[in-house]
Amino acid sequence: MSNSAKMSAKQRIEALVDENSFVEIGGLITKRNTDFNMQQKAVPADGVITGYGVIDSNLVYVYSQDVTAMGGSVGEMHAKKIAGLYEMAVKAGAPVIELIDCAGIRVQEAFDALAGFGEIYMAKVKASGIIPQISAVLGSCGGGVAVASKLSDITLMDAENGKLFVNSPNAVLGNREEKCDTASAKFQAEAGNADIVCDSEGEVLSKIRELIGLLPANAGASAEEETADDMNRMLDGFDAYKTDAAEALTQIADENRFIQLKETYGPEMVVGLMKLDGATVGAIANSKEGVLSTAGCKKAEQFVYFCDSFGIPVITLTNVKEYASSMEEEKTISQAVADMMYAFASADIPKINVITGEAYGSAYVAMNSKHVGADLVLALDSAKVGVMDATVAAQVMCQDEIAKEADTKSALEEKAKEFEALQNGAEGAARRGYVDNVIEGTSVRKHLIYALQMFGMR
Repeated sequence: MSNSAKMSAKQRIEALVDENSFVEIGGLITKRNTDFNMQQKAVPADGVITGYGVIDSNLVYVYSQDVTAMGGSVGEMHAKKIAGLYEMAVKAGAPVIELIDCAGIRVQEAFDALAGFGEIYMAKVKASGIIPQISAVLGSCGGGVAVASKLSDITLMDAENGKLFVNSPNAVLGNREEKCDTASAKFQAEAGNADIVCDSEGEVLSKIRELIGLLPANAGASAEEETADDMNRMLDGFDAYKTDAAEALTQIADENRFIQLKETYGPEMVVGLMKLDGATVGAIANSKEGVLSTAGCKKAEQFVYFCDSFGIPVITLTNVKEYASSMEEEKTISQAVADMMYAFASADIPKINVITGEAYGSAYVAMNSKHVGADLVLALDSAKVGVMDATVAAQVMCQDEIAKEADTKSALEEKAKEFEALQNGAEGAARRGYVDNVIEGTSVRKHLIYALQMFGMR
C-alpha cells in the first residue's frame, strides 16, 4: 500500500469495527486556543475521531487521529477527547484501540498541549491492567506519542507507512554514518517496541479484530468461545516440532491459530496468544537455541505480567540447557532471569509447564518449573531433566574412576547411562514429584486442556 492509498481516519474505523456499529462521541469538539491566529484554522473534531463500536459483537472504544487536521497533532481538546474515551471505556469494561497517525505535539498550544500529554498518560496508566489497550501505528508516531503507545498492552505497526520513534532518525547520535531508519517497523520490532508487524494497514486492522476475539474485555471477564476443534485431537509427529517452538504452539492451538508477539525481539523465546478448547491462554516457549537470553527473559517477564493482569492462564514449553554467553549478556542476564522467575513465581494465574526437550540446571528451574510456582508440570517421555547433560555429569563425578579403565570411552558411556537413569530422565523427576505426569508428544494438546478444565478455566 502506497502513501496515496492510505485510508482516512474515518475509513480506518469503518474497516475495523462491524458494519454500521460505530457511534462517534465528541464530533463537534474543536480547539479553544486562539494564540498565533489559531481561531482562523479549521480543525474538525480537533484532529481525532473518538467513539465506540463492536467487533464480532464485542464492545470496543476507538480513536483515530486525522492527519488532514493539523497533522493529527495533539492539542488540549484532542487530548481531553482521548482521556475522556479512556474514562468511558474503564466504566464500561471494554478495550481501547488507538489508530495512531500523528504529527506529534501541537506547538501552537504549548503548555495546554503538554498538559494534554499528561492527561493521556494518566488515563492510560489508570486503565492499565483493567482493560486491554491496543495501539496501531499507521503513520507517524513520534516523541511523546511514541511514549504513550508503549503504555499499551500490544502495539502493531504497518511496515510500509508506520513510523515509531522518540527521536527522529536524523537526530539520533551516531546515526549520521549508518543512516539507519530507526523509526521503521523492522528496527522497532527488533528492539521490542512493536509486538506485531503487518504489511499493510488493512492487515493491521484485521489482526486487531483477531486479537479482540482472543482477549477478555476487561480484567474481570473471560474470553471463552465454542470451538469445533476436537479437544482430544492427537498431534501426530509432534516430537519433530520440539525445536520449532512457534510451530509446536500452532499445532497445539485450536484450529492451529497462534498469534506470536515480539517475534524478532529476543527470538530465543517465543510468546503469544491462542485458544485451547475455546479458552484463551498465553504461551511461552524456548526456541531451538535452548538458551535463556536477556531479551528473551524480558519478553517472557512482560508477557507473564500481562497475562496475570487479565486472568489469562500461561502454558510453557521448556527446552533449555544454558544461559546465553557473551560480554554483553554477562552484564544483564542474571537480572533478566531473576525478573522473569519473579514474574512466574508471583503470578496468580494457572501455570502449566510442559518439558518437551532438555531441561538443565538453574535455567530449567527459572523456566516455570514446579520449584518456582508452576501448578502442573508435564514432561514428554523423551525429555531430559536434571542438573546437566549426563555425559558431562559423568565426567565431573567419575573422572578418576573412568581414567583407570582400559576402555575409557565405554566406561564414560556406562557412567553417563547410569546417571541418566537415576538423575536425568523424565521418570526420575516424576518419582521425586518434580514432574506430575510423563506423557507422549501426541497427547500434549489434550493434557493441556484437561489441566485447564481442572483449574476451572474452561
